[in-house]
Amino acid sequence: MNLPFAAPSALEYFSALVEDDDHFPLLEAAASLAQDEYPEVDVQQVLGDVDQLLARVRRRLPEDAPAIQRLRALSQFFYRDMGFGGNVNDYYDPDNSHLNVVLRTRKGIPISLAVLWLELAQGLRLECCGVGFPGHFMVKVTLPEGQVVIDPFNGQSLSREELMERLEPFQRARGLVGEFEVPLGLYLQPCPSRDIVARMLHNLKEIHRTSEDWPRLLAVQERLVRLLPDVWDERRDRGLVLAELGENVRAAQDLTDYLVRQPEATDHAAISARLGELRQD
Repeated sequence: MNLPFAAPSALEYFSALVEDDDHFPLLEAAASLAQDEYPEVDVQQVLGDVDQLLARVRRRLPEDAPAIQRLRALSQFFYRDMGFGGNVNDYYDPDNSHLNVVLRTRKGIPISLAVLWLELAQGLRLECCGVGFPGHFMVKVTLPEGQVVIDPFNGQSLSREELMERLEPFQRARGLVGEFEVPLGLYLQPCPSRDIVARMLHNLKEIHRTSEDWPRLLAVQERLVRLLPDVWDERRDRGLVLAELGENVRAAQDLTDYLVRQPEATDHAAISARLGELRQD
């Protein structure tokens, strides 16, 4: 007797992927984000396409190639031969965060390009990580000769002076100058895989919030709540989106949870007022 088997929903699949920090499949979790916009996308096919890219670049290298040679070969292959790079013509296109599309168009934003680049670099046994640099995601490679910080938007390696120049507006805006200046190295710490996916989702969140596309924004918020279950701001934001969509019961529950968990929140009064409106409707 064959028992019926229900395939997991896209959200259930994502939840299973991001459950454990110790075995967090960055590429697979990032690729699965596209399932909200492209329900038919085959995430395993996306992983297979990246594996094929890795096989191609590996064929260019001898087995005992030093790390610097592997890095140069990857840069040549990814940026010059394959033509991956930033989508300068439509930076805020949501498809820049959908890896199935990035693989086809070879255009993306720094963080989506970085996810693909990191998968290839790790496959070439390079010691590398993502870096949540303010305003612009970076990748960092540790070589015997020293560390290299690369802008995944165009593959450019950045000097200390160039990094400080990019950092200056951020530091100045927050008063982190003079005696309050923070060392550059603190901005170049490895970014955990969970934080990388969260940053990708926050990019989509901002795009959909700006356009007031509530159904798409809700899909993003559902993922953020699963990804960051202890970040109550995400529960609040889901509640506000649900309210926009007229789902008042669920919205009220999210906003109530937020107020209970965050009694000292600066927006406590505003959220309490919104909750009161929902209960009157």
